[in-house]
Amino acid sequence: MRRADEALYRAKREGRSRVLLATDSRTRGPDSAAIERDELTLLYQPIVGLTTGEYVCVEALVRWRHPERGEVPPAEFIPAAEETGAIIPIGTWVLEEACRQVRRWSDEHPAGPPLRVSVNLSPRQLARPHLPRSISAVLARAGVAPSSVCLEVTEGTVMEYPERAIEALDELRELGVGLAIDDFGTGYSSLSYLKRFHVDWLKIDRSFVEGIDRDGSDLAIVAAIVDLAHSLGLTVVAEGVERPEQLDQLRALGCDMAQGFYFSVPVSLDAVAPAVATVGLPA
Repeated sequence: MRRADEALYRAKREGRSRVLLATDSRTRGPDSAAIERDELTLLYQPIVGLTTGEYVCVEALVRWRHPERGEVPPAEFIPAAEETGAIIPIGTWVLEEACRQVRRWSDEHPAGPPLRVSVNLSPRQLARPHLPRSISAVLARAGVAPSSVCLEVTEGTVMEYPERAIEALDELRELGVGLAIDDFGTGYSSLSYLKRFHVDWLKIDRSFVEGIDRDGSDLAIVAAIVDLAHSLGLTVVAEGVERPEQLDQLRALGCDMAQGFYFSVPVSLDAVAPAVATVGLPA
């Protein structure tokens, strides 16, 4: 039955009206037992304000350290976990662990500014009934204010079932958490829906940022996204910044925030400096 569910879910993701076979060779993701075996860990990548150079937020990124295969890339195990349904307990663990670590970090650095954490929501999580209630319970157990958490959903996720997504996002917004649309520009969103998604951030996909200083088309697309987002009152985050030339272009376009290896690779939360205004920007 689990294999049948995996095949059904993959077929829906790949466009429906198709037949797929799920076998052991295709099932390569972690199960909920990976949590009990302590195989999952979290790293954090700072999101930086481009006018101040300060850390605005840190994005929690899950890693799977398989006892035989070593560290498995997220691009490999996250889709597999999504297909098997293991993403539900894994996603809950990520949110709980991120909130717990951020609370500990804040207790250890009481003089520093508050630290905000961004956590990804999977399609299966977003589709679950009573999602806001379960998230509220996690925040309460960790002793973390909803305003300290931003939840990210991909453009493809919200457009798979847009009406349900609108309802879920509105419920989460009432909870008080921040909301972001991740990988913006790679999906198939409709502007008529975009104006109804009550989110705070648009995160521009790294595929456009990568060539922003070399490709006029990428530059035009990023400029259009920045203008569109600002006209809707949204904050823009550029992903995948690796070179100072990219950063110069983003600042010139008025992009609000950015993340990428130029600022920091993903690190443990203990490696995030308590004095967050430490990220230098070129003059």
